[in-house]
Amino acid sequence: MVRFTVLASGSKGNSTVITGGNTRVLVDAGLSCKELFCRMEQAGEKPELLDAIIISHEHTDHVNGVSVTARKLGIPVYFTEGTHRAWARIVTPRKRMTYTQWLEQCRQQAADRLARAQAEGVPDAVELFAEPISEGMVTAVDREAFAPEPGSAEAGAATEAETKEASPEDDPAWLPKVEYFKPGERFRIGDIAVSPFTIPHDAADPTGFVFEAEDVRMAVATDLGYIPPNVKAQLAEVDVLLLESNHDLEMLRDGPYPWQVKQRVLSRVGHLSNDATAEYLEKDYDGGAAWIILAHLSESNNLPELARVAAERALRGRGSLLANRLLLAAQNEPLSSICF
Repeated sequence: MVRFTVLASGSKGNSTVITGGNTRVLVDAGLSCKELFCRMEQAGEKPELLDAIIISHEHTDHVNGVSVTARKLGIPVYFTEGTHRAWARIVTPRKRMTYTQWLEQCRQQAADRLARAQAEGVPDAVELFAEPISEGMVTAVDREAFAPEPGSAEAGAATEAETKEASPEDDPAWLPKVEYFKPGERFRIGDIAVSPFTIPHDAADPTGFVFEAEDVRMAVATDLGYIPPNVKAQLAEVDVLLLESNHDLEMLRDGPYPWQVKQRVLSRVGHLSNDATAEYLEKDYDGGAAWIILAHLSESNNLPELARVAAERALRGRGSLLANRLLLAAQNEPLSSICF
């Protein structure tokens, strides 16, 4: 049995369950763990049977629930190394030094510079490199950027937390197991073969996927500014095609987003418009998929009917009971599973 179940798709969270043989993989975890489990139960999937999570890129609508879900189930998470590093930096709070520590660091650096200059015989080294560092150099406003001094009221809670015994779970980036993959290199998760490929999006190392199980090929390609040749090649000869149809161009241009956000969405590392998706379906799509799922529809800059009409026109009557059946993934409820 092969099953493809979209749990959610859109700017508030994306996640899909793919089942092949005895293996179940969660593709992205953009909803909270609680909501993911709820959606899975609505769709007839059992969360406790998941074998792994695979992440396309580090944006919040694709990773929001990954930590809690992986920890709760004790399952591995698959990333590219670049995506994992980017995600870890996002979720890990940056450590701050106190003002006293900073002042001491500055003095030590000044002393080191002076010592090197004197060793190299630099004339007037003392005047040039021994810059006096004093408390008066930093204003009260600047001091707010530093961590609270030990013993202060502000540091009380932090000091108490630091005295507690640390555990791996205290690290927000801790996961039960992390596995790396590389775009262009096929690998397996149990009974499911995975072919990751690079997509053009403004993330560290974004990827799309083709999953294969029992001779059924399922492609996931969302969050891409355009469809380059490598992506077109990967999307050939698939049985399920999950493809982004993010926005209507006129609605985006007239919509509520700030101009810089509109420019990002329209860029070649942004998101596919209805027109761009329709152009691909009309000119480059091979017509062989049993199901086409339009995904990642913007709630602010698109309408399901606009996306549907654009895709149907592009397919030009190629839809039938056996091929090119068109579905629209939703943000607020799972799609019925597609089974083979």
